Amino acid sequence: MRGPFLFLLIVFSCCVRAEDLNGIWKGTLTQGPGGCYPHYFLELQVNSTGDRISGKAYDYYDKTHYVKMSFTGRYNTQTHRLVLIENAVLAADIPPDCQPCIKTYDLNYSKNGAQEELNGDWKGVFSEKNMICPPGKIQLKKVTESDFPVDVDQPDTLASLQRSLHLAPREKAVVKTVTVNSPQIKIELYDNGEIDHDTVTILINNKLLLYRQMLTDRPLTINFNAFPGVEYELVMYANNLGTIPPNTALMMVTAGDKKFDLYLSSSEQKSAAVKFVYKP
Repeated sequence: MRGPFLFLLIVFSCCVRAEDLNGIWKGTLTQGPGGCYPHYFLELQVNSTGDRISGKAYDYYDKTHYVKMSFTGRYNTQTHRLVLIENAVLAADIPPDCQPCIKTYDLNYSKNGAQEELNGDWKGVFSEKNMICPPGKIQLKKVTESDFPVDVDQPDTLASLQRSLHLAPREKAVVKTVTVNSPQIKIELYDNGEIDHDTVTILINNKLLLYRQMLTDRPLTINFNAFPGVEYELVMYANNLGTIPPNTALMMVTAGDKKFDLYLSSSEQKSAAVKFVYKP
């Protein structure tokens, strides 16, 4: 019996897949007496890599009155528990007598058929008063459409640089629209041909991800997570034309088991662009 038992264990372990938390989660957030409102809507835009989580949170009374936060956290695949900690207020449009509450989420993942849910509790402190917020409950479901713009994760240093950066507007030429079936997308950029000191700036959905980097025989690498139904546009902006114009690059794309090679060419008048769409 030992042989068949081991075989069943191997088959079972091969069929088990880790939960994919990437994507948009929407639902409700309640708050105890003393808060601005007893009931809010909540949207989490979750980027997950292994057990590490990051993303943006919108808690809102309606779509014109909201608080946007960034958060980080961890997911335990054994207990299906997710802990998120908000770390910055990115935007707020709320009544003057209300204060943003910086929250810690303690959530549990569950799946019933095709429906995935996150449920649990939250607690926090007011952002300016440093007083404890009235805690509450959270109920979220994974959905395919967002009520707010979906951000691409960007390092703080590049976000700060972009605020002071002024790139001259240029026409865009879309090379291709790439459809992938995995949310994790890896992009590698090489000089296409002879290394001639081509330098590029890369943006995805107008977020600066590489600035004035030289193309060589070693890759410039970008990793990002895509959400279903969201179109992502990568733009290669030429900072110079090298010694052999125009500015050209080989782009290698890896998404799950799919791989693509694309050739991009940018000039001082036109930027090459590639669009990505994730369809599970």
